[in-house]
This record gives sequence, C-alpha cells and structure tokens, in this order.
Amino acid sequence: MDWDGLHRPKIYYAMIAVFCGIFLSVVDGNICNVALPTIAQELGVSSADSIWVINAFQLVIMMTLLPFSTLGELYSYKKVYLSGVAVFTVASVLCTMSHTLLMLTASRAFQGLGASMMMSVNTSIAKLIFPKRHLGKGVGINATVVALAAVSGPSIAAAILSFASWPWLFAINIPAGIVTFFMGWRFLPDNPTHVAGRRFNFKDALLNAVVFGLLIGCIELYSHDGSLTLVLIGVAFLIVSAWFYVRSQLRREYPMLPFDLLRRPMFSMSVITSIVSYTAQMLALVGMPFLLLHTFGMNAVETGVVMTSWPFVVMFVAPLSGALSGRVHPGILGSAGLLLMSAGCFLLSYIPEDASHWDIAWRLMMCGAGFGFFQSPNNHMLLSSAPNHRAGSASGMLSTARLVGQSTGAALVALLFHLFGDGAPHDALLLAGALTVCASVFSVLRLRSR
Repeated sequence: MDWDGLHRPKIYYAMIAVFCGIFLSVVDGNICNVALPTIAQELGVSSADSIWVINAFQLVIMMTLLPFSTLGELYSYKKVYLSGVAVFTVASVLCTMSHTLLMLTASRAFQGLGASMMMSVNTSIAKLIFPKRHLGKGVGINATVVALAAVSGPSIAAAILSFASWPWLFAINIPAGIVTFFMGWRFLPDNPTHVAGRRFNFKDALLNAVVFGLLIGCIELYSHDGSLTLVLIGVAFLIVSAWFYVRSQLRREYPMLPFDLLRRPMFSMSVITSIVSYTAQMLALVGMPFLLLHTFGMNAVETGVVMTSWPFVVMFVAPLSGALSGRVHPGILGSAGLLLMSAGCFLLSYIPEDASHWDIAWRLMMCGAGFGFFQSPNNHMLLSSAPNHRAGSASGMLSTARLVGQSTGAALVALLFHLFGDGAPHDALLLAGALTVCASVFSVLRLRSR
C-alpha cells in the first residue's frame, strides 16, 4: 500500500515540529545582521571581521546540504532532521557562551551544520506528512513559514537587543529547540521506502563540500573586496574540483548531485527557474535598501519597515498559490507570478525621487505577490517530479538552488557597485526585472514537459 501522509490530529503536531525547525534555521540566517555592529564592538574586532559570524553559517549550509539529503534518503529523514535540531540547539548554547570572535564563528559554523540537516530534508518530510492531494497546500504553508521567518528575523533581533545583550539572540533558540526535538521525535513519520544496496559515499560528500564551498567562498570573497589573485586561485581550484566531482557523479546510479533527476526536463527546468528567480530576488532585496538610503534619504528603521512589505505579502500569497497549484499548471502560475514580479522591479527602478513611502511599498508588494505565486507551485512541481525514493535529493536540490541564486544575486550587486558606483541600485533592479522575465519563460516552457 502506498504511503499517503498523516491524518488528523497527528498531522498538526508533525507540521508544528517541522515548521518550528524551518523557522529557527531561517531566522538564524539573518538574525545576526542587526547585531553585527554590537558584536564587533563588544568582542573588539573590526566590522569586516565580524561578517564571518554570518558567512560561516551560510558556507557550512551550502557545503553540506546535498550530503545530508542523501543521508536522509539512505537512513531516515526523521533521524537527519532530529539530529539537526539537536546540533542546532547545542550550537546555540555554544554561541551564547562565546566570548571571542573565533569561538563565536566556530559555534556559528556548528549551528550551520544543524541548520543544514533540517533544511536538507524539511520538504521531504512535508511530502511524508501531507496526503498527495494536499501536497501543494503543504508546500505553500512551508513557503509562508519561510517568509514569516524572513520578516521576523530583524524585528526579533531589534526587540531582543532593546533590553538584552547579543548572546540572548542565540539563547532563545535553546527552549524552542528542545520542544521541537521532542515533538519531532514523537510525531514525525519515518521513511516508508528505502532503496536496498545503496551506500553513503564519503568521497562524494568531500568533493561536494569542496566544490560548493569554493563556489560560495569565491563569490563571498569577491563581494567583500577580496584580493583578485586569491579569487582567481579559488576559481581555478573550483574548476578542477568541479570536473572531478561531475565526472564521478555521472557514473553513479544515485548521485549526490542528482543528475538522474536533472535529466528529467520538468525537474531541471524547475531548478533553473528557481536559481534565476532567487538571483533576481536577491538583486532587488540587496539593492533596494541602498536606493532607499541614498535616493530617498530614509533611515534604517524606515528602510526596514518599507522593505517588510515584500515578504509580508508572500505570507498571504504563498498558501493561496500552493492551493491553486493542484488546479492550475504550476508552469502557468509561476510564469504569471514572475511577470508580476518583473513589473514591480521595473517600476521600482524608474520610481520618481519624490515618491511617498506608500508608492514604494505597493511596488514592493507587487514583487512579493509575484514571487509568492511562483515559489509554492515551483517547489511543488520540483518535489512532485521526483520519485519517492529520491525525495531527499529533490529537497536538497531545492535548497541548493535557492542558496546558489541568493549568493549569485548578492555578488552581482557588489559587481554593479564596482562598475557603476551610486547608480548600482537602479541597475540591480533593472537586471532583476530582466532576469525575472527570463525565469518566466523557463517556467512556461515546463508546459511542454511531462
């Protein structure tokens, strides 16, 4: 008998266990941004050095997502997820106790390891929790939780720092992590299917870590004005490592970098659409604050409030688009949403300098609504196009595509500042609009694929 999800009331407890983990891992990706100046001052380090508190977290996630998704397929999504919650909680204790930059950076890297375990399998677990007929709705709720976490991160950080010191940013994770672990242990289902004869390949995992570590490392190094010589050396090592990695993966029946899934047109087009869309999203989200600061003269608080309008709308649109994805082809929904986002980006790039806060906010809301109509159907289609025994790799690839797109978008903003100076935010929004049109074309091309 085929597995077809959980039923009430157990499904509700399982959803809470998964969504709490997603919320924690996403919030901690950006909760430190607001606190970096305070952390740098109290630890007696430069602002540039303090950025490692963020980079260490993101880098470890990128290096380990696909290996952990493979472990989930081989052994248990539930075990990988619960191990991630445990590691994340212990790492939060270590972050709270850190009194040097080295200790805090190492603890954040360890925390990134736990976040990677949770991110690598969370959509696979969603596929086990929700009955097939409600999977689109479940993926939509998942996207809503991610958007809510993205909105809440800076606000939570600001609220905590208003009455407590920065270690409390990590201390709040500890009780939440403990509750999430026990709820997951009690209510999450285990993998209903396993493939006999498969083994975890540590050589592939190491090559994967090297390739993605160098990819994101080179992007980050260039984004932060690193030495061009070091960047070129890193790119050279990246090319050599990637050649060996791809060569080894093409020979595997179940590769860690899922070429077997990427050969499926529906899956590969969904991945490409995702990468291009997240690149455009990050171009807009990184470029807009500079536009608001330099062109409109807003302070940090005003910028934060106005920028919240984008993810705020996603919270409402993502569940709706997830529900619609079962009735309307995701390629059409995604394409229409991306065209709406593109229109918002172009309108923002040509916005007059005397525009009010509301004039800016409704354009950002257009972008958020468009992205919300794309995100849930795209994730649903990507997951649905993979067989059950490869759901872990599909989940890992979904998160990998998002992080590659976001890192590329941030690097492109840095490149535009190098090339065009103060005009970079305007050009970033133009480029975001153009890339979103391209992503819309990729999305609609999926109508031709089975």
